[in-house]
Amino acid sequence: MNEPIWWVVTDLDGTLMDHRYDWSPAAETLRVMRQREIPVIPCTSKTAEEVERFRAEVGLQDPYIVENGGAIHGEMPPMGAWQQALGPTWNELKPQLQRLAADLGEPLRALDDLSESEGEHLLGLSGEGLLQAQRRRCSVPFLPPAESIRPRLQQLAAQRELAIVQGNRMAHLLGAGVSKGRALAVLKHRLGAEHVRVLGLGDSPNDLPLLEAADVAVVVPGHDGPHPALREGVESGRFQLAAFPHARGWADAVRRNVLNR
Repeated sequence: MNEPIWWVVTDLDGTLMDHRYDWSPAAETLRVMRQREIPVIPCTSKTAEEVERFRAEVGLQDPYIVENGGAIHGEMPPMGAWQQALGPTWNELKPQLQRLAADLGEPLRALDDLSESEGEHLLGLSGEGLLQAQRRRCSVPFLPPAESIRPRLQQLAAQRELAIVQGNRMAHLLGAGVSKGRALAVLKHRLGAEHVRVLGLGDSPNDLPLLEAADVAVVVPGHDGPHPALREGVESGRFQLAAFPHARGWADAVRRNVLNR
């Protein structure tokens, strides 16, 4: 196998997938990426179980980053699968969320506390899909509180050496220093791939560390345009803006930046 020049490191929900988890507009581009042996590396808030299911559907065999940088995973024949945790465990983080709620004086409901009907309403997930999203190892997603008290929550988390990042629909409690960008750096070092150029794609505030670490960064908009937290990067020219929302914009950006070079 020829050593790749590019890695495509991508968020999934809202970026390669729309909010119904449809990635079909990118199917042909993904097929060409596999054919040309250009790695497509998911870098997502999803769990390893969720990413493994997605990789099987798409036919990917590349490494991946889960739970907003909480762990990296890969396969190394003949030894098989490997994983490396990069922060505290779910068992350590979940009690901290409860302490933060007490300090804040507001309830903070974790994803794993939601009923199936709530999960289906809020996330479009049910059954085994919801259970896979709830079975966390190194992060605690929770329903974000009102905008007005989020700065206070960030302060309280920092005092406990924790971090909170905002995704499309959930906030995520992580260990301090855990991020998609740091996980990418660790993955490159582990695989001896510091020379590889990275196309990073994302759509939400939790993708900022990935976009800032990439050689070429693309913000994938929703149907209402890019997320407000990412607009400054687009307007300053640090980030490209994909021409279309979700998978269609993802595919177009990958073709322009990697496949057609």
